[in-house]
Amino acid sequence: MKRIISAVLVAAVLPLVAAGVLLGVRPASAATLTQVTNFGTNPTNLNMYLYVPDRVVARPALLVLVHYCGGSAGAIFNGNGHDYVTAADRYGYVIVVPEATRSEKCFDVSTPAALRRDGGGDSTGIMAMVAWARQRYNVDPGRIVVSGFSSGAMMTNVLAAQYPDVFAAGSAFSGVPAGCFATTNGSLWNSMCSGGQMIKTAQQWGDLARAMYPGYTGPYPRMQLWHGTTDTTLHYNNFGEEMKQWTNLHGLSQTPAFTDHPQSSWTRTRYGAISTQSTVEGISISGVGHQLPMSGQLAYAISFLGLDNGDTTSPPPSGNASALKGVGSGRCLDVNGASQANGAQAQIWDCNGQSNQQWTATSAGELRVYGGKCLDVNGAGTADGTTVIIWDCNGQNNQKWRLNPDGTITAIGANKCLDVSGTANGTKAQIWSCTGQSNQKWTSV
Repeated sequence: MKRIISAVLVAAVLPLVAAGVLLGVRPASAATLTQVTNFGTNPTNLNMYLYVPDRVVARPALLVLVHYCGGSAGAIFNGNGHDYVTAADRYGYVIVVPEATRSEKCFDVSTPAALRRDGGGDSTGIMAMVAWARQRYNVDPGRIVVSGFSSGAMMTNVLAAQYPDVFAAGSAFSGVPAGCFATTNGSLWNSMCSGGQMIKTAQQWGDLARAMYPGYTGPYPRMQLWHGTTDTTLHYNNFGEEMKQWTNLHGLSQTPAFTDHPQSSWTRTRYGAISTQSTVEGISISGVGHQLPMSGQLAYAISFLGLDNGDTTSPPPSGNASALKGVGSGRCLDVNGASQANGAQAQIWDCNGQSNQQWTATSAGELRVYGGKCLDVNGAGTADGTTVIIWDCNGQNNQKWRLNPDGTITAIGANKCLDVSGTANGTKAQIWSCTGQSNQKWTSV
């Protein structure tokens, strides 16, 4: 049986290893992935690795990054988890990377010990790593998140179910619902679950997760789930079962509140809150097998997990002046009449390359025009429909903006999106609750 399992796991890992080779090794830096020993309770003999960037913000987020079967801490760090590392360098958060040491290099999400809070399984050791990092790096307790791929995605679901009071959010690439892989014979492989034959109601899946932390009545983490439609290692059916579980844990309907296609082969559904940090989000990738994450996908996970919130430790990549073109309108963000007066209205207009359409993102989170004027939420308002103007740069929150990977631009002070209500020349720019629609998406040109 072990040989069969190992063969299956090796087959599943090959695309991931190839992805790691293609992505290459992280450039040299003073900060490195470092092994930590004697970190606390470790009943299953896991290894702990830690990445602390050269510059850490005062109250950093903490990401637990969990590798796939057959993988290692170094493989995910230097390979298909690389974008999490470069984001840590920019945003100043800490990464804990657990490493399985058993022969198959898979995490246990199957045995009774593994599927109970503080039960003495792998999750117990991982939580000791979290506690160790929290004590030493002044971690923001509201920004502890978890992400994993394949076996690591299964562990992501389990950790979020067992420790909902610790994790704020999770992002699972090609996983299964928490509890789906349960076995009674000590085996770590469950063919019925991997084959997509474990079909339950949303209530049953929710109850299975709740049983991992009996008596808990608080909120559960936000969850982002990714899956390829042609995955045969962990069948695509598991994606729908995961969605059932997490919508049930949040008391949400099975009917999406929002659906879009960020890329042509992607179908994204959101449940509950429909902003970038939605309550539950599922991304289905058509025609793709067990090879997630693919290029560009971790940027969406970074925003969903909130790892790009807070202070950055280096300027955003768009440090040079450029136009911001509305995806829905095809027109550029523009200052009315090319005015440089305080209070001049921001609007959309045919793109023309003039100075009143040239915006520079700064390390302070500003969007500057004419050098010394900032894009400003009028009167520091927070209501939907508050207009957007220009004003002398003053460092206030109503002049701070976050450029998101999905093309939206968030007004930090109001936590709403830069929005236009139409497509005609002269349509005023405003802020509005984030919907992910094309009238809230912008591209640099």
